[in-house]
Amino acid sequence: MNLEIKLPKPHLKQLEVIQSGARFKVMMAGRRFGKSVISQTIAIESALKRQHVAYITPTYQLGKMFFKEICKILPDKVYKKNETDLLMDFITGGSIRFFTGERLDAMRGTKYHLVIIDEASYIANLEEGWNNSIRPTLTDYKGKAIFLSTPRGKNYFYSLFMRGGEPDWQSFKFTTYDNPFMDASEIDSAKAQLPAVVFKQEYMADPMENAANPFGSDFIYACTKTSTGVAAYYGIDLAKSVDWTVIIGMDKLGNVVHFDRFQKDWMQTKETILRLPSNIPIVIDSTGVGDAIVEDLQKKFSQMHGFKFTSVSKQQLLEGLSNAIQTKSISYPDGFIKHELEVFEYKFTPTGVRYSAPQGFHDDCVIALALANKCRNDYKLVGKYHVI
Repeated sequence: MNLEIKLPKPHLKQLEVIQSGARFKVMMAGRRFGKSVISQTIAIESALKRQHVAYITPTYQLGKMFFKEICKILPDKVYKKNETDLLMDFITGGSIRFFTGERLDAMRGTKYHLVIIDEASYIANLEEGWNNSIRPTLTDYKGKAIFLSTPRGKNYFYSLFMRGGEPDWQSFKFTTYDNPFMDASEIDSAKAQLPAVVFKQEYMADPMENAANPFGSDFIYACTKTSTGVAAYYGIDLAKSVDWTVIIGMDKLGNVVHFDRFQKDWMQTKETILRLPSNIPIVIDSTGVGDAIVEDLQKKFSQMHGFKFTSVSKQQLLEGLSNAIQTKSISYPDGFIKHELEVFEYKFTPTGVRYSAPQGFHDDCVIALALANKCRNDYKLVGKYHVI
């Protein structure tokens, strides 16, 4: 049987996402960019290739709307539908089944080649849903996932977007202007009428500024630059659980000139650190299990200083970093360091100010940067001098 199926023709920016071979794709886009074209095209093409697809939307009503849109695209002979369960069985053996973000536990026991999470930033408890319900369904087939959404602050969807560049992950960001079928003057009109912060998030796909950020986005941006040179001071944050070990080296002017971020076992971590120069100042996290590692490393490094984290010492350390950023006395390259600084936040508690990354984010780069900054401030006069 030969049937002609006419799918919507994607524009060039949409094709970037569709043609990407990454296993996990995250697309942050402004409104009217054309997210539904991407998700529906990928879902249909996958089902026609005999694959099983799960399509997740924040609410049942939104899922029902997308279900009907896909039905309009396809000839009746291609599939059988169950409108109650929002299930489409294709004659090829593939399928598309819709789930609501309100009931992700309904996915337990199922398996899929592909999961599409549409308007992901609006799904409550996305982190728990991804870890406990969605991700396990991809195990059998080594399946793929794609997250699409307009941003909604710097929530868990944003943390997934920040994983772009890690193995298997690729992230895309598009504004409404990137849709060539949208009238730019109409977007300009919205810009003139909407509050700036709303327009930036809804049309430019920029998550809203985090008011609890202790550094300030303008200052973070002002300190972002790429520098080359020789490191004179190092800060090292050791990994704990699923975190990352981060090594940051600063030159004498406070510019980050060495950056390494990795996940290795303790033996490999020590081997990596041992490659650093042994005669310049290093401040390293020595909290908990790190204490024994630091004691071992100090046999090689003459100027390695352990730093133990407490609620008070962490507050002082981060306040020092905040001052350095707001006085523009340090700099760092764009990438993981800048991104972690942007989502970092503080909260007032009965015992003082608590600094941390939001749930679902890492703060290893921020801590390593703070330790390197402390190293530069505390040990900048340490060294060999000749008296004439």
